Amino acid sequence: MKPYIKIYLDFFGYLPDEYIPCEVCGKYHRDPIHHIEPRGMGGRAGADGIKNLIGLCLECHILAEKKIITKQQLKNIVERRKK
Repeated sequence: MKPYIKIYLDFFGYLPDEYIPCEVCGKYHRDPIHHIEPRGMGGRAGADGIKNLIGLCLECHILAEKKIITKQQLKNIVERRKK
């Protein structure tokens, strides 16, 4: 398991093979965790921090990659998370 996926799962208390809700639409999925700000070549400081990670179903992940769901919209969702 990639370290950033473990960070996300541990933050919310999910098990590694558990279906988790998409933070945009609520659909349950087991797809990869999305970086809001891409790590890019070689990564960047804080890229794997919980404030840069969001759980998205495949459909919402594609919409985010196409920028139909904007980075700002994803950041707003992350800011409203209950801890």
